[in-house]
Amino acid sequence: MSLDTLKSTRVLAVLRAPSAQSAILAADALVEGGVTGLEITFSTPDAPAVIRALDEKYGDRIYLGAGTVTTSQQAEQAADAGARFLVSPGTRENLTAAMKATGLTVMTGALSPSEVMAAVEYGTDVVKVFPASLGGPAYLRALRGPFPDLPLMPTGGVTPENIDEWFAAGAIAVGAGGDLCSTAALATGDWAEITRRAQLFSTVGVQA
Repeated sequence: MSLDTLKSTRVLAVLRAPSAQSAILAADALVEGGVTGLEITFSTPDAPAVIRALDEKYGDRIYLGAGTVTTSQQAEQAADAGARFLVSPGTRENLTAAMKATGLTVMTGALSPSEVMAAVEYGTDVVKVFPASLGGPAYLRALRGPFPDLPLMPTGGVTPENIDEWFAAGAIAVGAGGDLCSTAALATGDWAEITRRAQLFSTVGVQA
């Protein structure tokens, strides 16, 4: 499976919103700021409806997917709604199989080398290194030793200040949650702040 779109998108915004409407408005703010990778988590109410609305609005102008996928039903719902990729916080064999059955790009979470090996064995397309904040770019670089060609996407602990370090350490892309789209900004509807943060993420760092 080609990962060119993920590579060119560079940043996936992990969007955990308190309501479907706030998720859509936050997505608009992110796109305005230059972040076009949108991961709508299933911890957001009515996540499939949000995905469908954003797909209808933006189409191929964004790279749209679902996150916090923990059941096969969620994988199917996201695919039906128009998601291009599916992300799970961890790796389970049956869940990975269900995610792969949709034909979408599959990203499953792992942290230790054994978990990374399991993710590869089960057929994930991209290993989501999570929570990447525990080891930082140095840990990602260490994983590159035994897994030199494996697509790795760190999520957690990615900031505008260190994003270039993550790419230099071997990230294919990065996932950014609270530092890009904070709980406070979502709660208060501070869309201008989300756009400002998106501009920082989209204009700094160069991919190694």
